[in-house]
Amino acid sequence: MKQAPVNIKNKRATFDYELIDTYTAGIVLTGTEIKSIRMGKASLVDTFCYFAGGELWVKNMHVAEYFYGSYNNHNARRDRKLLLNRKELEKLQRTSQDPGFTIVPVRLFINEKGLAKLVIALAKGKKQYDKRQSLKEKEDKRDMARMFKH
Repeated sequence: MKQAPVNIKNKRATFDYELIDTYTAGIVLTGTEIKSIRMGKASLVDTFCYFAGGELWVKNMHVAEYFYGSYNNHNARRDRKLLLNRKELEKLQRTSQDPGFTIVPVRLFINEKGLAKLVIALAKGKKQYDKRQSLKEKEDKRDMARMFKH
């Protein structure tokens, strides 16, 4: 039985931030966590990444408890370590220290090897007027698509 591909997006990220650079990172998970993610029971709402001890961690990522997990189930909102190579980590740490920059998770997916991967982006916060501009562009595209359909 082939499962539907897992593709969990953080829709808020592209609205609140201007994405500058993206990276694909592995995640350190427990057995019950990967089973929940494979069932699509995860959320990237209000998540962010931070550095601690030279390592990158994702905070607030919600992975629902596994239904069959019993006593060795995981904590749904625990901090999870992200895996990137040294060069990527150093570059991210340097640029994320600049004012206005942050690291946000954009998408969670399962790759062809069956491993959970998290696409993270170096992002700069948008101002209120930038958000309005984004909404206007989105509406214009929708209107154009609607006109060409008829």
